[in-house]
Amino acid sequence: MNKKIILTGGGTAGHVMVNLALIPKLKEQGWDIAYIGSHQGIERELISKVEGVPYFPISTGKLRRYFDWNNFKDPFKVLKGTLQAYRIIKKEKPSLVFSKGGFVSVPVIIGAWLNGVPAIIHESDITPGLANKIAMPFATKICVTFPETLRHVKEEKGIYIGAVVREQLKQGNADKGRALCQFEKGKPVLLAMGGSLGSKRINDALRANLPKLLADFQIVHICGKGNIDAKLANEKGYKQFEYVDEELPHLMAMADIILSRAGANSIFEFLALRKPMLLIPLSKEASRGDQILNARSFEKSGYAAVLMEEDLTNESLRNAIYHLYENKDRYRKNMEQSDAGDALQKLLALIHESSKASL
Repeated sequence: MNKKIILTGGGTAGHVMVNLALIPKLKEQGWDIAYIGSHQGIERELISKVEGVPYFPISTGKLRRYFDWNNFKDPFKVLKGTLQAYRIIKKEKPSLVFSKGGFVSVPVIIGAWLNGVPAIIHESDITPGLANKIAMPFATKICVTFPETLRHVKEEKGIYIGAVVREQLKQGNADKGRALCQFEKGKPVLLAMGGSLGSKRINDALRANLPKLLADFQIVHICGKGNIDAKLANEKGYKQFEYVDEELPHLMAMADIILSRAGANSIFEFLALRKPMLLIPLSKEASRGDQILNARSFEKSGYAAVLMEEDLTNESLRNAIYHLYENKDRYRKNMEQSDAGDALQKLLALIHESSKASL
């Protein structure tokens, strides 16, 4: 009888990427894998492309830190989702549930607890998000990416493993990236990305600078769903994508420097690939401030340059991009000295141990 694991996590691509890194390794080890996610989240789109992983959608809500009439309805969606997750887990009988976070994961972790199934949570950011904070009391173990995060986790539950990076990202081919974008060899490439949902402020400031930047860089711009600018479709040296999946390793391989938000999964991927990065973290007005902490940690380690969103102007962005490129060798040297271990293997070992303990 094969071992079975249920994975969960969603809302943004960052809440799915660790699961996508785990799936091929779990398959190699003989695990049966299922996924519980939301009905319409990005996780459904991403997991649907993975062969042999059945997907179970459940109801989910979002708990907001601000007033919204949906705050009165969403707790009932979470309760419905918890009942659905409980029934799925009861029927599927997994040895373990693994969560990458996001609000869809809360009903799943509670459903696992109600079924007596051990659950592992992976927290990417320095401070746990609201969904993980709610789910933590029901989890068996909480894996963290930053050592500082252990301060926010019960001692007997917390375990530092570092960042889990998808192996396929390390297999990118720069020539394939240039072919995808119709870029020439020899001219520097700037890869700009604002997260899976895009960033209007970054998009607008970057596009305002195109006349100047394109004299010195070729630019591949992952701008988010619905954010393609049709007027720039034929601009030489500028290639837009709403979202990329299989193409990403090749685009990252050809990039000389990267402009990005400061989600933990992404910045650790840049670190693993030794890509100098300019980070523009989400402001506290738009988030709980986790990206600011992530960015400051990387800045302190010498891995990244940081431009705060409140300081973002067309001119400040242009100057920061040129400054990053001029100092790219220093950033690469610092990244080469990082002590990032093999978090994926540590996580796989923990999954094996936790599932064994549940038998």
